[in-house]
Amino acid sequence: MSKTDLILAQLDQRVERRAERRKFFKTAGGFAVGATAGAVLGACSSNSDTAVAQAAPTANVDNDVLNFALNLEYLEAQFYSFAAFGTGLSNADLGGTGTQGAVTGGAQVPFSDPVVRQYANEIAQDEIAHVRFLRQVLGNIAVAQPAIDISGTNPNGAFSNAARAAGLVGAGVAFNPYASDENFLLGAFIFEDVGVSAYKGASPLITNKTYLEAAAGILAAEAYHAGIVRTVLYAKGIPTGPTPSLRANADAISNARDSLDGSSDLDQGISPTGTGNAAASNIFPSDSNAIAFSRTTQQVLNIVYLNAAAGTSSGGFFPAGLNGTFRST
Repeated sequence: MSKTDLILAQLDQRVERRAERRKFFKTAGGFAVGATAGAVLGACSSNSDTAVAQAAPTANVDNDVLNFALNLEYLEAQFYSFAAFGTGLSNADLGGTGTQGAVTGGAQVPFSDPVVRQYANEIAQDEIAHVRFLRQVLGNIAVAQPAIDISGTNPNGAFSNAARAAGLVGAGVAFNPYASDENFLLGAFIFEDVGVSAYKGASPLITNKTYLEAAAGILAAEAYHAGIVRTVLYAKGIPTGPTPSLRANADAISNARDSLDGSSDLDQGISPTGTGNAAASNIFPSDSNAIAFSRTTQQVLNIVYLNAAAGTSSGGFFPAGLNGTFRST
């Protein structure tokens, strides 16, 4: 059995362990597409059998929101899968409506810290499960994976351009998130906060309560992931000498994201002052009421396209754009 087969077998076992919570998949197959999606997501409640029976067809906007989320989950799943296992998603997890694209880049990280390795493995499995869950929910209206750029060696790739905007690398220099534990954490930091704010921002658009509950569940998972990444970056980022610390680099990435998502100062680094050297931590980015902030679909697209210009429909991590309704700023 190949390494890829072993990884997929492990993931299948993980899914099987969750079978009791997801047994509704067996009963959803005969429903019409809209009803299927509502029924499937209804199983996220404590009484899955009742939820399946009572779920109503969903509005089209709900499908659009989940497909928007699926595009982002493809990106995260591919990045973490390559970083943790050295391989991407199975071809069976990529097809759907719209134009299916290939993944550019991706490599296994030579982890030196066993804790970071275990975190990467766990998050990778979670993100792959999110892709499979959303695809199962959406059925034959699920969008295909678009073209994704997660290259670590291309100085003009998405990671390099994002790092250059944050001041981490200079002109013509590549930023490789697969080169070390620290680079991997900084690469993950680019995504994780965006995922949390995207799910929170999308929640008012969802009309079906069962959809909303499922989105809240994924938001919680993404928040755990973001908290892990921010915590480890802070712990590893003790300033030593004149070289910018990991804290400062993370704060610089936060500022770069903020420059893309509009005039308001939403984003927050892992240091309260944003300087990277503060004694206190800022693990949870929030407002004065300790409530996480939201991003609109346009703000999210600005970040993943690495372009704040209105009317942008491709670029950055999605060189050919997203699939689905929400794809242009």
